[in-house]
Amino acid sequence: MDMWMELEQEGVDPVLLKEVRAFHDANPPDPAAAGRVPQPRFLYYGKQVWEAAAAALLCGENILLAGPKATGKNVLAENLAAAFGRPAWDVSLYVNVDAAALIGADTLQDGQVVFREGPICQCARQGGFGILDEVNMAKNEALAVLHATLDFRRVIDVPGYERIPLDPSTRYIGTMNYGYAGTRELNEALVSRFVVVDMPVISSENLEKLIRKGFPTLSESWLKQFAALFQDLRKKCDSGEISTKALDLRGLLAALHLMEKGLRSGPALELGIVNKVFDPFERQLAADTVWARIPKDADRAQLFGG
Repeated sequence: MDMWMELEQEGVDPVLLKEVRAFHDANPPDPAAAGRVPQPRFLYYGKQVWEAAAAALLCGENILLAGPKATGKNVLAENLAAAFGRPAWDVSLYVNVDAAALIGADTLQDGQVVFREGPICQCARQGGFGILDEVNMAKNEALAVLHATLDFRRVIDVPGYERIPLDPSTRYIGTMNYGYAGTRELNEALVSRFVVVDMPVISSENLEKLIRKGFPTLSESWLKQFAALFQDLRKKCDSGEISTKALDLRGLLAALHLMEKGLRSGPALELGIVNKVFDPFERQLAADTVWARIPKDADRAQLFGG
């Protein structure tokens, strides 16, 4: 995928793109970390969001991508790391994560106690983009160790060890969903260290672009039906008829991959979407929504006829 050409076609501000390119060219990654620079398969479609996030990163800010499920937060984070040419550290946060998992901890090496750096430290030294996934699942007290890292001080201060200044190219990108089980309210001290990008629900037009790019041989009529199916599921979720378990963009794309490999539409959509709903009544509602739009017996020749 030629990301620059795609972004130009999306109408992203050419002056902004020129500055991102200049940053990319002026800050080559360390060869030891070059393998961490993402090679995205999908582009995030959303001109205004792209411009806001890129401008914030150029200004040296850390950004928090906040929005409901299936709005492309991780896709955008990966796209940004690739556009800026930065190695990425994906840090999955969870309720029991602690400072040692983020910053690092003592360990034995050749009979000596040494400090083994965690992903936050590695990212800081290598000028990477640290992607803090589901940041609102971690306890606020665990994230407090990042305050000096994320604010104007831009250092990691580990008690008993030297202070680690952040490389000038280092940025941190947080992502968070609304309303997931196990999530919590972020405290003001943490939120104040990010600029917050509100991630909108993907439009039908942009969803069609995403599917078309990933599955160029999918026929146009079927492409529109799959995009409409996703919006049907969203409407069911918004009205409270079903939970968001079935509203799974990754699942829809996985189902399309399965169909591309030869699985019929029925089993593929069950694997990708329907079977993710475990309550029998709700599963039936999700299934009815799927089969009202897509027949169960469509095969590869019908779907990918050109």
